[in-house]
Amino acid sequence: MKGLTILMSLILLASSATAQQTKSDKAVKSLSLHNSKICVKQDLTRGGAINYISLADRDRNIVNIHDEGRYIQQSYYAGNSVDRRSDGQSDFWTPWCWNPIQVGDYAANRAEILEYESKGKYSYVKCIPMLWDMDNSPAEATMEQWVELKGNVIKVRNRLTCHRTDNVYGEGVPMPQEIPAVYLISSLKHLFSYFGDNPFSGEPIDATKVVQIIVGDPEHPWGHYENITEKWMAFVDDSLWGCAVYTPSATVFTAGRYDAVFDGESDDDGTVYIAPNRTEKLMKDSVMDSEYYLVVGSLEQIRKEIYKIHKRLNKSNR
Repeated sequence: MKGLTILMSLILLASSATAQQTKSDKAVKSLSLHNSKICVKQDLTRGGAINYISLADRDRNIVNIHDEGRYIQQSYYAGNSVDRRSDGQSDFWTPWCWNPIQVGDYAANRAEILEYESKGKYSYVKCIPMLWDMDNSPAEATMEQWVELKGNVIKVRNRLTCHRTDNVYGEGVPMPQEIPAVYLISSLKHLFSYFGDNPFSGEPIDATKVVQIIVGDPEHPWGHYENITEKWMAFVDDSLWGCAVYTPSATVFTAGRYDAVFDGESDDDGTVYIAPNRTEKLMKDSVMDSEYYLVVGSLEQIRKEIYKIHKRLNKSNR
């Protein structure tokens, strides 16, 4: 199951040394960053996407990794939706637009790592993504990802570089981009954000009803939220502990639940999903950058950290 925005329907062992990977070097399969608060891992067999987040003293992954459409990963859209079944497109995912994703395609063919680097609390990964709807079709693009860990905050910078030569999809179509696609365990069952008109003022935050999608109904997958004025959403458990994604450049958010399971873990089919969105017209030679923050902790801790980040970003932009 792969999440998309509502408009699209369903989408280091850290060390002091620096490591570099080539196509012939397949020995290292995971990168890990950790500190006294949290541990983060990236799967080098799946484009370097974030596949694991836990508290430092617990081995409980809060990222859902049930299939290649999950994880915490880059996912982009361009052009028109077309029927490419004669070229190996999935019968379910048709018609579809140009949709490179970081982990792999619907048939579990995975992205190729071009290089990686890890040092201390920092990592860098570059890969060739796969077209989600096609069976083993690498995208004419590269994805880069920079990850930095500080306290209970994971800062991520992403870049998509397109070098398409196809004449299949057309160009100039405004599309909501997932920046990023975040899949978490369904045990984090309560969705929170701030829905008021005075962002970053300390006004109370509110819970919202999580849309329960109908399995097999790709036309109505998730809830669509346009009034996320503090640019973050969080899924938390009954104790109000969980994970938020804060994307300062997002304009709308898509979020919800797949499957009516409220106690699912990382490998289960049931999941919860958040995608901050920004609409872009991706051309054949486009380069798109985005930055987001994952914050782990209580709802109070999450908002406190996001306020700190917002203040720091505002100060640096003056």
